[in-house]
Amino acid sequence: MENLAKERITALRTLLKKEGIDFYIVPTADYHNSEYVGDYFKVRSFLSGFTGSAGTLIVSENEAGLWTDGRYFVQAQAQLEGSGIVLYKMEEEGVPTILEYLEKNVKEGQTVGFDGSVVDAAFGRKLEKQFLLSYDKDVADAIWRDRPPIPATKVWVVSDRICGMSVSQKLALVREKLDAEGAGHLILSKLDDIMWLYNIRANDVEHNPVALSYTFISKESAVLFIQKEALTEETRQYFSDNHILVKEYSELTQYLEHCEIKGTIWYSGEDINYLLYKLIEKRGALTDQENPTTLLKAVKTPAELEQIRNYYLQDSAVLTKFLFWMKNNVGREPMDEFLAAKKLDAMRAEIEGFLDLSFETISAYQKNAAMAHYSASEETASKIASEGLYLVDSGGQYTGATTDVTRTIALGSITDEMKLHFTKVACAMLRLAETKFLYGCTGRNLDIMAREPLWQCGLDYKHGTGHGIGYILNVHEGPHSLRWKYKPNRKETVFEEGMIISDEPGMYVADSHGIRTENILEVVKEQKNGYGQFMGFRHLTYVPIDLDAIDTKYMEASDIEKLNAYHKAVYEKLSPYFEGAQLEQLKQATRAI
Repeated sequence: MENLAKERITALRTLLKKEGIDFYIVPTADYHNSEYVGDYFKVRSFLSGFTGSAGTLIVSENEAGLWTDGRYFVQAQAQLEGSGIVLYKMEEEGVPTILEYLEKNVKEGQTVGFDGSVVDAAFGRKLEKQFLLSYDKDVADAIWRDRPPIPATKVWVVSDRICGMSVSQKLALVREKLDAEGAGHLILSKLDDIMWLYNIRANDVEHNPVALSYTFISKESAVLFIQKEALTEETRQYFSDNHILVKEYSELTQYLEHCEIKGTIWYSGEDINYLLYKLIEKRGALTDQENPTTLLKAVKTPAELEQIRNYYLQDSAVLTKFLFWMKNNVGREPMDEFLAAKKLDAMRAEIEGFLDLSFETISAYQKNAAMAHYSASEETASKIASEGLYLVDSGGQYTGATTDVTRTIALGSITDEMKLHFTKVACAMLRLAETKFLYGCTGRNLDIMAREPLWQCGLDYKHGTGHGIGYILNVHEGPHSLRWKYKPNRKETVFEEGMIISDEPGMYVADSHGIRTENILEVVKEQKNGYGQFMGFRHLTYVPIDLDAIDTKYMEASDIEKLNAYHKAVYEKLSPYFEGAQLEQLKQATRAI
């Protein structure tokens, strides 16, 4: 991979010189600024050899640099070795941001280039204020001779019963938001927002049930731009019945150039691409705000919550049985990270209503777990033995939920440091889950509830504590999240009843071990009194926390109470799914300590 990366960067430099581009930016995105993208859009991976889901490559005549976040530091260091690409660890002390790097290195008269169809409008607008730009070419396409095709999978409809809200109801809510903002039109590019709005799904991005599409909405019409080969007679009729005009995906530009515009156009600069922004900029007044669909989608309907609670229980039971299998069989039969992941994937697929994984299962043993988003292949998987820690982060797509859960277990003897880290992470997860707070709090108010047990020991983890989760959609969903760090331009979202959020503190020690304990929580209302409306969380995940890795000397009495109460609930919720020896093992795994 390292020789290929060198070769490809050299070839890119030759093309950039011909195009008169001095610095070329290659992000990780598709035409819709998606977090996870189809193979056609993995240009940054193709050029650099770094396969993580987040990263930006910048290539100039004299240097190539890659920026990524703390989830991928260890992985990126390994995959970039020998490539000549410098790793820039985002948000580390002394590491410049991408803009700071460009400000320092781009000389007067030099050109910054990028493919404007895969760079979001918000970033593009920052660049245009400071630099000469070239943004109308995908320069790297000429190098990628065996590039995969743009995906186009068949669209299917999610019933109103499962969603709890019809397309007409959702469009009415969106139009209410347009009226409230005094906007005449809304352009949506965010794929999961479009899927939610029209109650449709597809498989254009692996494990993310979305279809490449755009939609343009006014008070009178809703136009969906989607690849015609993705449609069936059933979906065509569905769109017709719901008064949705369907046009070819590639016709968006022509339509926007000629359609009648009444009033301002609402768009989200973080979601639409820069080329699209430059087009609508010519059509009239714009208002740049978060999509109204994003918050509407995040608050689950009662029908969705009913399905979610049911599937999370079934999903929890399967993961628990898998962890018992690991405990019972490690050292007795050949086992490696890849085979363990395939075992869990097969068990999860037996749940009625299973559609797909919600992301590639992270199955990581010992030091590999220090890479927060490690991926084991059949060729590179480490053997698993009856010692040390094993981490598995996994989830499923079902006909009524998207799940996500992480557990770390001891497979034999572990060090005292590992027990300290494991115990503090378990306490962190449970403390946040048991937090009561006044309505109006955002994730930045609450994140410290998870980090405090670790911060007291001078420890931390370099990722957010929590993210929203889609409904038969993307496993990562905004706008709410749990993060501690203040950033002037980062939007904060109040936690609303009906949202769901992950609670996943961790600890990672390079070349030693990684620990993460993740539950998914439902945001609920607690009591209301003269002080205001109190809010809280309810567990959706019910999987034992491995008592073999817990040391009570690192716990306060209240932490022990929380763990015992959680395990009592786990036994009550899961026992109907177990019998015989497995039921006894569940009883032992959830015993009071």
